[in-house]
Amino acid sequence: MKKILELCLKNGAELAEPGEFTKRAFLNGRIDLVQAESVIDIINAKTEKEASEGVNQLKGKLSNKISEIKKDLLEIITNIEVSIDYPEYDIEEVKDNNILKMLDNIENKLKILENSFNNGKIIKDGIKTAIIGKPNVGKSSLLNAILNEERAIVTEYEGTTRDTIEEFINIKGIPLKIIDTAGIRETENEVEKMGIYKSKEICNKADLVIAIFDSSKKLTDEDMQILDIIKDKETIIVLNKADLEEKTGIENKEIIKTKKKVIKISAKTQEGIEEIYDEIEKKFNLNQIDINNEIIITNIRHKNLISKAIKNIIKTKQTISENMPVDIIVIFLREILEDLGNITGEIVNEEIINDIFSKFCLGK
Repeated sequence: MKKILELCLKNGAELAEPGEFTKRAFLNGRIDLVQAESVIDIINAKTEKEASEGVNQLKGKLSNKISEIKKDLLEIITNIEVSIDYPEYDIEEVKDNNILKMLDNIENKLKILENSFNNGKIIKDGIKTAIIGKPNVGKSSLLNAILNEERAIVTEYEGTTRDTIEEFINIKGIPLKIIDTAGIRETENEVEKMGIYKSKEICNKADLVIAIFDSSKKLTDEDMQILDIIKDKETIIVLNKADLEEKTGIENKEIIKTKKKVIKISAKTQEGIEEIYDEIEKKFNLNQIDINNEIIITNIRHKNLISKAIKNIIKTKQTISENMPVDIIVIFLREILEDLGNITGEIVNEEIINDIFSKFCLGK
């Protein structure tokens, strides 16, 4: 195959650049930038929901909404520019009343898109979930039970896991980025210390923490340290080893004080695992994410430009309330148009285009 490729290149063929075919379609006006970006989203999709949302963007669902908002903006700009070019016409009523109402309407539409990013981030990046606990409470066993495979080493010895193990799993159509961490305890082992430090760092950055405790033993000082770590985090407390005699239960005073959801499980028999899935779905409203009837922003670039456009709308309304000259108002309105044009690629610099397509595979 390499010989054939070398022969082709020797005779004038050129290697395709990353995203070249999609880039050509964009540059030739067959698709806009949102649709071009959706191609890589579909390729990288980890779940059916993520792929479906990519297809929606490819069909132009977001692009059409942006075009609708731009049309409303252009109507406002036209009304104001008429007052500049033809001052003999009385459009004061239009400026003072209708324009502010139209800007409110545009702002509401953009805020709906901006707020959808919370769900979009979950669909695209998944829920970053850290499993934490002291050594030998069953963290790795829980990971294996969730993945339904022997992914992590499980032994009777403490401190087996010294680095993080990360895996994606599909929960109710949403990717869960689940991270098994090193057991948190006092230790003199430098390698284990590094793993414990990393565990705490991941816990701080996680969207969700699954704090696991051994229900067959009484809570220790190490367990209390973990309860302190999770006090301000979105957490599910899991009491593992329900197949053994219980010594720490749901009614434990220290656990009750956390006011966290508590689930009894047995990682060994897989009892209670489905209940964890149900609680995750409930916490993140996964069943309320309707990709068929909603426009959901999954791209941080789009979200940032929408947020910028909303700020410019607020500035424009403030300018109107301060009775600034109408030509100043138009400047702000055109900035909003530019923000939205950057989303679809009508107004975008070459550097951004190259950065977007550099993330593609060769060709595509």
